[in-house]
Amino acid sequence: MADQSLLSESVLGWSIFTFILLVILAFCWVYIRKFQSRQESEVVSTITAICALAIALITSALLPVDIFLVSFMKHPNGTYKEWAANNETRGQIEDTVLYGYYTLYSIILFCVFLWIPFVYFYYEERDDDNVNKCSQVKNALKYTVGFVIVCVVLLLIGAFVPLEAPPGQNSTQWEKVQYLFEELGSSHGLPALSFSISTLTLIGMLAVITYTAYGMSVLPLNLIKGTRSVAYERLENTEDIDDVEHQIEKLKTKCKDGRPLSSRDRNNLQELEGKLQVLQRRGRHLEIAERNCCTKVGSALRPFKILLGIFFILVALLFTVALFISNLDKALHSAGISSGFIVFGTNLTNPLNELLLALQPVFPLDYILITVITMYFVVTSMAGIRNMGIWFFWIRLYKIRPKKTRPQALLFLCMILLLIVLHTSYMIYSLAPQYVMYGSQKYLVQSQMPSAGPTSGNATFGTTRICDADAPEDQCTVTRSYLFLHKFWFFSTIYYFGNWAFIVAFLIGLVVSCCRGKKSVIEGEVEADDSDLSDDEYVH
Repeated sequence: MADQSLLSESVLGWSIFTFILLVILAFCWVYIRKFQSRQESEVVSTITAICALAIALITSALLPVDIFLVSFMKHPNGTYKEWAANNETRGQIEDTVLYGYYTLYSIILFCVFLWIPFVYFYYEERDDDNVNKCSQVKNALKYTVGFVIVCVVLLLIGAFVPLEAPPGQNSTQWEKVQYLFEELGSSHGLPALSFSISTLTLIGMLAVITYTAYGMSVLPLNLIKGTRSVAYERLENTEDIDDVEHQIEKLKTKCKDGRPLSSRDRNNLQELEGKLQVLQRRGRHLEIAERNCCTKVGSALRPFKILLGIFFILVALLFTVALFISNLDKALHSAGISSGFIVFGTNLTNPLNELLLALQPVFPLDYILITVITMYFVVTSMAGIRNMGIWFFWIRLYKIRPKKTRPQALLFLCMILLLIVLHTSYMIYSLAPQYVMYGSQKYLVQSQMPSAGPTSGNATFGTTRICDADAPEDQCTVTRSYLFLHKFWFFSTIYYFGNWAFIVAFLIGLVVSCCRGKKSVIEGEVEADDSDLSDDEYVH
């Protein structure tokens, strides 16, 4: 009976994960095809981008499954279910989730340090017409070796930096080396992988501060403000065309008598002719947009977009408040920098953590909410990258535009999302630390009270409590995600300060987004520095 119950519970948890997997794959295909340039698309880069984006989303979906499985081991009254009463059975389930993290995090390392760099450099070499396929592969491998070396160094540092006290000074060199290998073997390589992933998470933290913080402000405000009127834009564009044509004609009249134009006039004429071409292209795109049924449907759904935007901005403010309270709790009640600002449990009332705990009695609302929170971070990150483009410090490398994004830009986009997803787990832990550690688990506390009956003595009563850091180890199971997040205290310290930077970046992005006007209905389709010379992919 217990085995059947275990099987049914496991099937339920992994069935949800499989369904989410299918949805993710469908979404990735549609998303990449939407932004991919039809003129520069290649099969290998397309498959790489879709797979990398899918891996990012699947990894983010594993956290809700992790919380679901540890929570489903117990009844609401705090006792273990029949199939989970055995420590060995619980260990098998925990190991299954742990191996899931091992697999996905190893794939992320493979993508970030080998697969994506190789495909990226392969297509960078393709721009040189004199290079054949063999030379492309050789040059791409040459540049990719640098990434592989960095990965190997990170794995070695994580594997051989002991987390416990090493042998004493009187130990021989062989005993010290043997101790390091025993440390590596006893932890099944967890520190090596954890150190590498934590290092990538630091880069992901920078991407979250840059893109996710801005996306959380720009996405809802764009929905609320909407786009400019197509008819008004066409009228304004027509007036601009007439004005530029008048200026061009005025310049050309200077050379009607055969006199050549001055260098200044020639430069002005060249700039005006380029500007006229852009305006004419905008006119064609605006005409197509005005006839497009999607534009008309979007206008009909305007009230829904406003409500959705208001909901998103309220969620963003809730996250910001919860993150501020969590960081303030760490600043007031943790042991400081040397401990990584780690706090077991919550000492200040965190609204999001309390909401998740309040939803526990109504299955599966808390799991739905934690899944929505995870996907919200991914969607806002995509919105931030879409609006900002891909930057290296102050240099803009690529733009992300519908049907005009180069293969290299899509590979960069997917790599950034992979790094963002790694840091998202810590962000969600900061928002709801107690829930991410234990889920909806409860434990039973036995207490004795004097009996009120005729017989003297003490009666034993059981009180149900929500799992926290004070709970006995054998009564509450910690999620595997928590183990990856807090393996090294110095990473937790950097993440703590990163959360403060995220709050500041969100507030700055909110002010900037409020000051900006409405977007054009053809935003990103036509720009002066377009590398794509044809509009055929829009016309058709």
